[in-house]
Amino acid sequence: MTTDTRALTRGDCSRKWGRTMKLATLLFYGFALGLVAVGLREVLTGFEEDRCSMTYMFQYPEFRRVPLPHRVARRYPAYGLYLYGEGAYAQETRELQLFGAPVIFLHGNSGSYKQVRSLGSVALRKAESAQGGLHFNVFTVDFNEELVALYGGSLRRQTLFLHESIKAILKLYKHLKTPPQSVVLVGHSMGGLVARALFTLPNFNASLVRLIITQATPHLAPVLVLDHYLRDFYLSLRKKWVQQADELRNVTVLSIGGGHRDYQVRSGLISIPCSPGDPTKLSLVATAVPRTWVSTDHLSIVWCKELVLTTVRAFFDLIDPETRQFTDNQAKKSAVLNHHFVRHPARMLGDTQEASFPIQDAPEAWSEVNSLRLAYRAPKEVEVKYFTFALSSRRKADSHFYCRSNNLDMTSWVYGCVRQNGSSCRNVSFHSVHTVDLSNGTELLPLYKVLTLSLSDLSSFTHVVVSAPNVSGKQFTLECEWQRQQSVALSLPVPHVLSLGLTVSEVTVSSSGLFHTIELKHFHEVYQAFRIHIASECKARKVGRSPSVFRMKVPWFFEDVFTTASVPSVAEISGMLHTNRPDNVSSVVLQLHTSPNCQYKVSVRLSLPKMLGQILRFFLPMVPVYTTVTLLLACGGQLSNICKTQRAASMSLVLYKGLQPHKVNLCVYILHILFSWLKSTWSLLCLPMMDVAPPIFPDVALDDDTTPCAEWPYLLHPLLYVIGAGVAFWGTVLLRLGVRLVSLILAVLHRSSISRDCGTLRLRTQLLITIFLTILGWKTCGAVPVMAAFALHLYRVLRLQMAERSLRHILNLAPQKHRKHSITEARECNSAPLLSECALWEVKDDLQLHLCLSALLTIPVILSAPSLVYWSRNLGYSTQLDPDPYWPYFVPLCVVYLRLINCNTQKLTNSKLLHPTSFLPLPVSVAMVIFCPMHLYRVTYFLLGALVPLALCCVL
Repeated sequence: MTTDTRALTRGDCSRKWGRTMKLATLLFYGFALGLVAVGLREVLTGFEEDRCSMTYMFQYPEFRRVPLPHRVARRYPAYGLYLYGEGAYAQETRELQLFGAPVIFLHGNSGSYKQVRSLGSVALRKAESAQGGLHFNVFTVDFNEELVALYGGSLRRQTLFLHESIKAILKLYKHLKTPPQSVVLVGHSMGGLVARALFTLPNFNASLVRLIITQATPHLAPVLVLDHYLRDFYLSLRKKWVQQADELRNVTVLSIGGGHRDYQVRSGLISIPCSPGDPTKLSLVATAVPRTWVSTDHLSIVWCKELVLTTVRAFFDLIDPETRQFTDNQAKKSAVLNHHFVRHPARMLGDTQEASFPIQDAPEAWSEVNSLRLAYRAPKEVEVKYFTFALSSRRKADSHFYCRSNNLDMTSWVYGCVRQNGSSCRNVSFHSVHTVDLSNGTELLPLYKVLTLSLSDLSSFTHVVVSAPNVSGKQFTLECEWQRQQSVALSLPVPHVLSLGLTVSEVTVSSSGLFHTIELKHFHEVYQAFRIHIASECKARKVGRSPSVFRMKVPWFFEDVFTTASVPSVAEISGMLHTNRPDNVSSVVLQLHTSPNCQYKVSVRLSLPKMLGQILRFFLPMVPVYTTVTLLLACGGQLSNICKTQRAASMSLVLYKGLQPHKVNLCVYILHILFSWLKSTWSLLCLPMMDVAPPIFPDVALDDDTTPCAEWPYLLHPLLYVIGAGVAFWGTVLLRLGVRLVSLILAVLHRSSISRDCGTLRLRTQLLITIFLTILGWKTCGAVPVMAAFALHLYRVLRLQMAERSLRHILNLAPQKHRKHSITEARECNSAPLLSECALWEVKDDLQLHLCLSALLTIPVILSAPSLVYWSRNLGYSTQLDPDPYWPYFVPLCVVYLRLINCNTQKLTNSKLLHPTSFLPLPVSVAMVIFCPMHLYRVTYFLLGALVPLALCCVL
């Protein structure tokens, strides 16, 4: 075989190997993109349908601007305070002569003060039927729709303006004999944080606010930390509300989350960080709220009629009838909020036994039940019935008494009775000490009100009396039975996450009872996600069977989920959690309120799409870090390739070689182990704590004063790395396509060049541009010069793309096949003519280098975009962003961007710093994974640490 034949054979093998590698790369990154697509689809659409009812205004809403002191209006020109009104009420309050109880609504990130319409309108409608003329004056604060979730620099300013607004509102009531001394705050999203931040002000009187209700507010931790101002804001809140909790015992805070429909603020973040066992701080999900039972998205939680009605009912119950203002009694506030938001006892708050029902002493109204179960359907006519159950005959055989009713008035309905000397319960007055109301333990569920009594707690009674008055002629059903806990409590181990949905855990409930519980063993982690199917079938068809109610009860957090189903049917519950289980707490329990004499089959199967959705829901803020790590390692691979071969490789190849999760994650694991051993030394080095996991436990958050709270997320780092690499790869694909398309348009307007120096800047020009950008950033916003410097570098990439296309056309060359060139060949190109294949190689190499750099330089631009958007939306009030999260970091960023414009492969090859610089991306990537997942703004700092030596390589 001749030398030429062997060379051709090696060339063919090389091309085949290159095609194979390219195909493998596309398949891998296609798989990563598929994971992201499936997970995002599950996050955005994989939940129940929106069952919230819309709230409507019955009259045209009006917003009356409340005048503020001149110094306040001058200091905060973009903000405003308004009073909400409709119809006649709006006319009555035209002069701001107010007599109601003040409530202030605070909108959230990019929200509108007009979102108060739902709360204000419902409060006005309910006040029309309230006794004594009780009503509320609902105010709303306009924060100019600021993006405070992405830019934390204005949160302090909003807090100060809210303080001034509260003082201005309370001055409107000075004409009253008993003016209000405090206001109630209702905050949506970031507005809830602003409400809590009032107490961090040094001159704030804590008695001005005694009740705060927040809706979808991320109390536990921010969704994204894009600047240190937001981080500092959260740290100050935590320091005040956790470390100084005793000072805030008189402040009641209720936090409500939307559930899985809210993909902007996951409901695990709505938990209020507070000292353990504080009864004045309550966190729950809307799906668990009685008379609501729906999941809301981030915006509908404001106007969801079911939740708004619950809130307004609580407001009216919180009014002190003597002062006609919100009560300051801490016990009453806790009782009212628990009544309406936690466990509704199916009776009106404050109802007494005397108001429950009239006692009927007629013998025909009383029935003694001797069977194991009672099933009673009230007739359409008016009728009063009482059912008595003897306890003495059931104490040994049974452990509980269960009773439920649907469509029954919300009054007391179950009593304990003591028979003495052969008398009967109907001969004993319900006002006497022999009869006790047992209805306080009632729970209000969808379709039913349910009461379960433990016989061990009824030792002082001889009988249980169930009242079933049908005074309005409204039909209802009543079902009661004796239960033995051992026979109705089952357990079912859920499939392991590695089962990949191939195995199913099943259990059949064949008992004829009304209530069963199934403990879902080992179901207590947020990354677990299951499809729970409950199939019911009955042997005999019966018209009017009681529907079933299924409840997934989470013992450690108020995030229960309810599902109703007819019989027979197949119902599905999405088994997903908002928080991880703390230690020493039982697993999730599935409660089945069933139809009698029917069989229920419960099957649990792991759902891979839902599990991916859970991972993205909790860890999506960490993906940009892994995307940056992939791009940085790809840049390091490009530098190594230039150092070895004096040639630049293609973007797809360096991205494939830069995929090194084993190196990065192994270093992270080792450092985590060392951190647990050398914690004190770590602190002495003034290093921040490691960002290894988002907060996943209720009342636990990660900050500089706490340690990582869970080790299981380490198992997910490789998966997050793959997802981040997929985002990096397809992002660079879009970048390359965009460069090619824009270069085609630019070629029409711009004269093409065939030199590798096209688009470069002279040193004097760079100096002048740097000075100009510095002044521009100082006078406006630090993100502006960063964007401008990136645009100049992108122009260099476009010129290189145009030069590469022009050279190909001039030389009439087909697209070059991928082949390796020796160092000797690369050196020979230095003396080649301008129009030669070597010149094309040089331009191609520079283009690949700058494409790699552009992809990496895009990251700081994206991270600075929120502050740029915030600044642009406030140009009407100020031309300078204050405070600026990118001051003074934009100066070295601009210098690096401008220096890299003139960089090329030849300069890098001749640089003495290239070899050590090529090893720098790996330790910087490890540092990013350790310190940046929960603090994204730190990514820019670490990128500067890698880009500054690279910029020096282009000079030295």
